[in-house]
Parts: sequence; structure tokens; C-alpha cells
Amino acid sequence: MTEELVYQLSLELIPGIGQKGVKQLISYCGSASEVIKTPKSRLIKIPGIGYKMAEAVRAASTISEAEQIIKSCQAKEIEIVSYTDPRFPKRLKAIHDSPNILYVKGQGDLNPSRSISIVGARKATNYGKAITEQIVSELELIGVTVVSGLAYGIDISAHKAALKKSLPTFGVIAGGLDCIYPSSHKKYAQEMMELGGLITESKLGTKPDAHLFPVRNRIIAGLSDATIVVEAAERGGALITASLADSYNRHVFAVPGDVGNTFSEGANKLIAAQKALIYTGMEDLIYHLDWKLTGTEKNPKITEKLSSQEEEIYALLLQNGALEIDVIALRSQIPINQVASVLLELEFKNMVKSLPGKKYKPMN
Repeated sequence: MTEELVYQLSLELIPGIGQKGVKQLISYCGSASEVIKTPKSRLIKIPGIGYKMAEAVRAASTISEAEQIIKSCQAKEIEIVSYTDPRFPKRLKAIHDSPNILYVKGQGDLNPSRSISIVGARKATNYGKAITEQIVSELELIGVTVVSGLAYGIDISAHKAALKKSLPTFGVIAGGLDCIYPSSHKKYAQEMMELGGLITESKLGTKPDAHLFPVRNRIIAGLSDATIVVEAAERGGALITASLADSYNRHVFAVPGDVGNTFSEGANKLIAAQKALIYTGMEDLIYHLDWKLTGTEKNPKITEKLSSQEEEIYALLLQNGALEIDVIALRSQIPINQVASVLLELEFKNMVKSLPGKKYKPMN
């Protein structure tokens, strides 16, 4: 327990000071400990700091509370990382409304070389979940950390897919780390600890009330180089995250869906309004984020034994290029429901890519 952490946390706990106020004080005084030691007459002269605020700072009545919070976190192996700490996520620190304090549990690197957030509908379709798993499978090939919100639907699908691939994944939650919501995801949260972990700005004991979810979305967006929206209704948390990412000048991608499908409305409108790029595969991220591959990444081509139907459909695509799913069914004489299943398997094997309009092309 360092003096600086105690003082910075105590500043956060002063009613009415706000995160901007804390940053303003530390910026003028040099450190949280210096803020506490600075005479009231000098504090009053700092822009935005009035008499009452200066008086509250000098009283420092929150120091004992800060010490108790730190002790409780230590007992639960929770790390408190302040924005002045070199371990604080650099991507998050760069946004204008970054939190000053993070509560972190897990062994993951808070400053990975590549980080992508995946968000979407809580009531995700099977298609959305399958696409999410496919995206994560591609990200695993180039060593990307996956960030999401541990919620139902697309969020937990992204985390589970990352765990399956032994890929680092962080869940950003809306309450204290002892109040994981939904409780049914606690087992996945525990599995995430080795390579990733959980992150929140809420102290222990904070219930995941509704107003905290939109606020935590800025952390999801801020931790990432880009945000991918898989499925989203016309209104929802995923679109809030996408909007925040855009406001931070981070790339936003959206997976296009069927016109008229409720779960595709949000993503399709993002694309139509030119607020998101169309996501068709890993190559989109590499190109738009200008990621330089070193050659040590895994080869995206995965050679696996194919079934007779997979061989037939893959050969058909190699011969003709991109084809609609109904054309594939017609030419192969395979029932369309079976074609859809085969194409999904080929996508998982990184041998075909889905395109807008229910088209598919070979990854040759």
C-alpha cells in the first residue's frame, strides 16, 4: 500500500470532486500526496476548485476509507491501478473521460500489442454467436486480446470463444468485482483470470445498477484499438459502445445482417450511416489498423480434412468465385439447409468468407 495510491483513492472518494476534478488537482500539484498537503489558500486558486472543494480536500476525511478499500482488495487479490501508474492501460488513458482508478483481477497484460472489443445483442441469434466465434478464431491467429462486457449474448460468446482458443480476454463489468453480473457467468470470469481478467472502476460492494452499464461501455471502447459490433438492435448498449469508440477516433466495424432482422438493425444502420466499416474478415482489421505482421503469427490457412460436401462446395467456389448460397445449393444439388451448415464449417476452417447478400467466396 503506497502513500500515493492511498491519497489518490481518497481524492476519488470525496463527494462532488469528480474524476476531472481529481485530474485537475493532480495536474496542478504534481501528485495526489501533494494535493493533500497543499494549503487551502493555494487550492482555491486552481481553476474549477472552489472554497468548499478545497476545504473538503484539506479535511482529507476519506483517507481511512481509502486505506480500508485497499486492504479489502488486497485480501481478494484485486489490484488497484491509478491513471498515474505506468501499468494503467495506455489506450484508456488517451480518452478524455478515462477513469482515474481501475480495479483489476487477473494476470492479463493491460497494455497488449493488439486489442479488439466485440459487442452485440444480449439476445443474440445462433448466427451471431457463430460469427462471433469465427471472428475470435481469426483474431487468435494474430494474437489479439479480446475485450467485452461479460453480458449475455454476443459478449459472453466472445469471451467463451477466446477461452476456447487460449486467447487473453478481459471482461469489463458494471459493478464491484465481488458483484459479478450475471452470476451464471462467474465460472467463465474465473477461467479468464490466467490470461486476461476482469476490470471495473467500481469499488467492492457496488451493485451493478442500470446506470452503470452505459458508463462502463466507455472503458470497453477505450481499452481497444477497434470495436466490432456483431448483432445489435436499433437501440442498445452495443451501439453506445460503438458511438463512444467513434468519439475516441477508434475504428468501428459492424457485421452486416439480414435486412428486416431485428438483431441486424443496429449494425446495418451503423454501416448505412457510415459510422462503421463493414467487417468481412481479419484482413479488414489488418488493413484499417495498419497492423504490421511480423511473420511469427500463425498461418491463417488451416489445412484440415474435408468432408465430401465440404470438398464439393469449396471446389465450386474456387471455380466460380463469390456465389450466393442459393446458387451454391442449386449447382451442388445439396439442400440449402445443409449448404448453410457446410459453409459455416468452412468459415471456421478459414477456407471461405461470408459477404453481404448471403454470398460466400473462397479464401484462396
